[in-house]
Amino acid sequence: MVVVAEVGQWHREGVRIPMGFPEPWKQLVKLLDCEIVRPPIEVSKRASSIEYAIRDVVVPAIELEKDGHEIIRLNIGDPLAYEGLQTPSHMVEAYKEALDSQDNGYGPSYGISPLREAIASAEKKKGWGCSEDDVYVTHGVTEALQIIFAAFLEPGDTVLAPGPHYPPYMAYPQMYGAKTIEYKLNSQDGWKIDLHDIRSKMDDSVRLLVLINPNNPTGNVPTKQEIDDFISLARDYPKCTIISDEIYDGLDFSGNFVSLASRSQDVPVIVLNGVSKVYFAPGWRIGYMAWHDPLDVLSKVRDGAERLLRSRLCASTPAQYGYLAGLSGKSDWMDGHRAKIRRRLEYSLERINSIEGLECQAPGGAFYLFVKITDPVHSLDDKKFVLDLLHEKHVLLVHGSGFSPDMGRGHFRMVCLPEVELLSEAFDRIESFLNGL
Repeated sequence: MVVVAEVGQWHREGVRIPMGFPEPWKQLVKLLDCEIVRPPIEVSKRASSIEYAIRDVVVPAIELEKDGHEIIRLNIGDPLAYEGLQTPSHMVEAYKEALDSQDNGYGPSYGISPLREAIASAEKKKGWGCSEDDVYVTHGVTEALQIIFAAFLEPGDTVLAPGPHYPPYMAYPQMYGAKTIEYKLNSQDGWKIDLHDIRSKMDDSVRLLVLINPNNPTGNVPTKQEIDDFISLARDYPKCTIISDEIYDGLDFSGNFVSLASRSQDVPVIVLNGVSKVYFAPGWRIGYMAWHDPLDVLSKVRDGAERLLRSRLCASTPAQYGYLAGLSGKSDWMDGHRAKIRRRLEYSLERINSIEGLECQAPGGAFYLFVKITDPVHSLDDKKFVLDLLHEKHVLLVHGSGFSPDMGRGHFRMVCLPEVELLSEAFDRIESFLNGL
C-alpha cells in the first residue's frame, strides 16, 4: 500500500490524513507497511529560467561521447583545448610558486594589492587614470557582472545590451527583477552598433548600458568615433552607467580598439577584463572590474559592490599571483598566439564563405565567427540545425538564438581556435551535412 503526500494533507486510497501526520497516523503507516511518497519540491523561477547556450549544447554532446563518438567541439572559447595556445610557462610557474609558498589562504576581498596595482597600470596604458583603489578582482568576468547587477538593479530597471551578446547579460538581470533590452548590431554592415536604435530605447529606467568590445559573438570592434557617440547617448541619462566588457582587447585585428573609459570625461564606466582570453588561462577564473567615475557619482553603488565582495570572501589567491606574472612579466609570447589565432580565423572565414548555404562577415577581433545560415531548409531553426549537425556529423556549434532570440536567429557561433587540420575536418562535415550526405 502507498501513502501519497499532497499539498496540505495526506491520503491513502481515499482516506485523507492531516498534514501534521500525528503519532497515531505514523503508527498506522508502520502497521500497514505503507510507503510515504512526497510531492516534488519546486524549483525557483529564477533558476529554471536561466539558459546558457554555450554550455547547454554540451549536454547532448556528452551523451554522444559516452556512446563512443568523437565530437569536434567548436562551442566554447577555451584556448587551452587546442594545440599551440597554452598558458605561458612563467605564469604557470608563478601559480605553482604561490602554492609551494602556501600563498593559498584567504586573500583580500578586493584582490591582492600587487595585482590591483598591475591591473591599474595596464588600464593607464589604455589611456585613463586608473588607480589600485578603482580595481576589484573577481572570479572571472561573470562574477563581476553578478556583483554589478546586484549593486545597481532594482525591479523595473533595464539593462540595455547589444544583440547578439554574451548570454549572462540577458540571464542575470532577471534575478533582480530587472530586464534586458537589446539594441541592434547591424548584421549587414560588419555588426556595427546601431546608434539610432540605442537612442530610441534609452530612458530613465536604463541603469546600465553595455558595450562588448571586441564583441562576443560577432567580433565587431567599434571605431573611436562610434565610442564617442556611444558615450554621448548615455550622457543625457544621469542614472545610467556604462559597462565596457573588454575581455578580448588584446585580440583586436582591426586596429580600431580604444578603451571606452579613455574617452569618457563625465559618464561613469565600469571596465571588465581578466586572465581568460588574452592571457590564455580561462580555468583560473580571475577577472576584474575597474571603476572609472570622473564626477564621483558612484560612491553609494561602490559601497554596495564592496559589501558584496566582502561577503563572498575573495578570488583565488594563487591564481592571482599567476595573473600578476602575466601582467608584469614578458609579453612577447602574445605575438605568436595572436598570429596563430589570426591564421585560423582567416582559414575559417575562407572555408565558410566557400560552403553553399553559409556566409559570414569578417570579424574585427576575438576568435569567433558568427555565421549566417542561408540554406532555406536550415535557416528557420538555428538550434535544430546545431543539434542535428551534432547528432549526424558530431560537430558541436552554438545556435545564434542563444546569443539573442531575435537578432541571433538564423546564425551559429563557432570558435576558430583549433589547428587548421581539425578545422578542415569540421568544415568537411558541415558541408556534407548541408548537402544531405
